[in-house]
Amino acid sequence: MEQKLSIKEKVGYGLGDFAANIVFQTVMIFLMYYYTDIFGIPAAAVGTLFLVSRIWDAINDPMMGAVADRTKSKYGKFRPWVKWTAIPFGIMAVLMFTTPDFSVQGKIIYAYITYIGMMMIYTANNIPYGALSGVMTADSVERTSLNSYRFVLGQSAALMVQALTLPLIAFFGAGNKAAGYQMTMGLFAIIAIGMFYVTFYSTKERIEPVQTEATPLKDDLKDLFSNKPWVILFVMGLVTFIFLSLRIAVGLYYFQYYVGDESLFSMFAVLGTIGLIIGIPLSKPLTKKFGKRNTYIASNILSGIGVLALFIPSPDEYIYAYIISALVGFFNGPGVPILWAMYADTADYSEWKFGRRATGIVFSAATFGQKFGWGVGGAITGWLLAIFNYVPNEVQSSDTILGIKLMLSIIPGILMILSAGLLFFYDLTESTMEKIQIELSARRKIGNA
Repeated sequence: MEQKLSIKEKVGYGLGDFAANIVFQTVMIFLMYYYTDIFGIPAAAVGTLFLVSRIWDAINDPMMGAVADRTKSKYGKFRPWVKWTAIPFGIMAVLMFTTPDFSVQGKIIYAYITYIGMMMIYTANNIPYGALSGVMTADSVERTSLNSYRFVLGQSAALMVQALTLPLIAFFGAGNKAAGYQMTMGLFAIIAIGMFYVTFYSTKERIEPVQTEATPLKDDLKDLFSNKPWVILFVMGLVTFIFLSLRIAVGLYYFQYYVGDESLFSMFAVLGTIGLIIGIPLSKPLTKKFGKRNTYIASNILSGIGVLALFIPSPDEYIYAYIISALVGFFNGPGVPILWAMYADTADYSEWKFGRRATGIVFSAATFGQKFGWGVGGAITGWLLAIFNYVPNEVQSSDTILGIKLMLSIIPGILMILSAGLLFFYDLTESTMEKIQIELSARRKIGNA
């Protein structure tokens, strides 16, 4: 079944991920360092904050998915949320990088309120946004293309964050890093709000499931955890984001304390993102030739091997680290949009198997899995820094340096390779999805007649 999308609509949809990533990438890359070295919160306390927030997500995310599935408006189920949450998203992002002069305990409380508040707004925005791709088209290949646009633009935002954040902090702060972080995030927030509005006005929901009575949330969740392909993607996303969070969060520490120059980190991150952006468009041709599952397996294994190699360079061989970072990004690129196209396929599979479509639940639980992996990775980063006796703004011991190297390379590399093994059990092949789409199309025509 073909349902082609215009380039204009694909770009418009992708700008929503550009907007979210301006904040998401800043949090992923800089928040741990900001909390420990700028705001003055102990590393172990930051790790616990990240984990507690993810536990709350276990309740909050499925609720948001259920709300989105049950939303009724002239704009659809999912599009309105992109618009409704745009301004709160920007406000909370700035508050998260604001540093009031509180005691350590007061700072921890403030961090809990602003960080969890930001994640709740992110949930209300990102879950409907992700689900939107599942109702814009029913064409499986076109979904991969749509998500390729999404992640090229999302990673373009990441590139902007990686290249400009440290220079902007220096420019706005003029020696005051706390003020620099706040003003930089203020600029990013304004851009994000504008991009969310572009996404809202340039996209359209097309897929209307068979009209049935609303089902209880517990039935939606029962269907979800009976959906074997979705469960496999959920676990894989969880492991993958632990890998990403751990590797990204420790990067700034690696360059400041191992290489000896914090400013060199920006190029390391930028080259990784450039590699990713170059690799992402390969997802569509590789998917057509080898299928989504096989392409994703190869992507994860090659990425994991590259990450393991980051343990090798000495402090003065950071150029090799740059090259490895670019290669890891390139190998990882094709798998990024494929994952979300596969989630959309599992929503179709759920409708086909159980007779009910719950796209919001599918994407909310998927988003939760990734956020939980991100939180666990952040928690592990904070706890490991404490275990390795990290002391902010001091010369680190040899054991601490070894720990930072392991956190950048060996630990996440092993996780990435192991995650690929899960996909051998994923059985929604291209031929299977074609059969499912034909049957669903026939059902929808009869049910909505």
